Amino acid sequence: MEYIDTYEKEAIQLLKSLIETPSFSSEEAHTAKLIEAWFEQKGISYQQSGHNRYAFNKHFDPKKPSLLLNSHHDTVKPNSAYTLDPFKSIEKDGKIYGLGSNDAGGCLVCLLSTFAHFYERKDLKHNLIIVASAEEESSGANGLNSVLPLLPEIDMAIVGEPTQMHLAIAEKGLVVFDGVIKGTPSHAAHPNSDQAIYKTAGVLNWFETYAFEKVSDFLGPVKMTVTQIQGGSQHNVIPAEVKLVVDVRVNDCYSNAEINELLQRDAPLELKARSLRLGSSSVRPDHPLVIAGKSMGRETYGSPTLSDQAAISGPSLKLGPGDSSRSHTADEFIYSAEIGQGIEIYCSLLETYLTQ
Repeated sequence: MEYIDTYEKEAIQLLKSLIETPSFSSEEAHTAKLIEAWFEQKGISYQQSGHNRYAFNKHFDPKKPSLLLNSHHDTVKPNSAYTLDPFKSIEKDGKIYGLGSNDAGGCLVCLLSTFAHFYERKDLKHNLIIVASAEEESSGANGLNSVLPLLPEIDMAIVGEPTQMHLAIAEKGLVVFDGVIKGTPSHAAHPNSDQAIYKTAGVLNWFETYAFEKVSDFLGPVKMTVTQIQGGSQHNVIPAEVKLVVDVRVNDCYSNAEINELLQRDAPLELKARSLRLGSSSVRPDHPLVIAGKSMGRETYGSPTLSDQAAISGPSLKLGPGDSSRSHTADEFIYSAEIGQGIEIYCSLLETYLTQ
């Protein structure tokens, strides 16, 4: 495909600009401007909602089903282990370094190139919609979930996240619980048989050994992890309570509401879910888009990480260049060759799905 080389060069140029423009969650105004400029350069009409930017294919037909392409342009904050400037795009040894290069700038620029490739086509069996979304890293209220009500019904979605261009056809959901272990407060010098801190040992053991019954073929078991503990204020005071935060990664065998019900019933402490909206996502293995991907030699698997898939109620899969293991790491990078490969696979996959 001769056009891939041109797309790759343009995509890498945009990726470098995105890297060098800070865009922490809810602070994406400047990268939104870069995406606007890219749309304008390509002659693509776009719309905006907050820091989200989205567009429809030129010959959009409301009678046709719609395929959504989505990736995000926000990033986490760089960690203290960086040895390179996270906001400088450095290209060396076949790699492009910089914050957000892998998660998910590479995916976004590849999807934008793919959308542009099909933008003016009149022979598409599906409409094509692209959303460059904000606040993915924080699961914020003004991200993809705020754009979806503005769009027509989505029949299928591809969410751009680093998967080495394999098909993540299922993704775990997330429920975060705040827990409280209560006891009797007292002076440390006096006996106390209702010590909240001592009770914590048994509660932690319960979380470590508890197993949810249903195991998913693609996502495995539900994974529950205590990630934060807070208790006590000074050396001579036994506190009235100890607070825990529990991270639960939910497989496709349970709804978040079911997980909440089970833990409210069984857990040996008071628990309150922060939100139940980030559910597990999946697409059936015999979906035409999955079949098309497998015919190209792409593998299928279940992803343990959360993405904007959680906001999409219909079938979706996660697919993109890069490697999830590089996300949120120091000196984050993506291979330059992965950009061209990503565009080529996206275009080939959609050529099959959208026209045949």
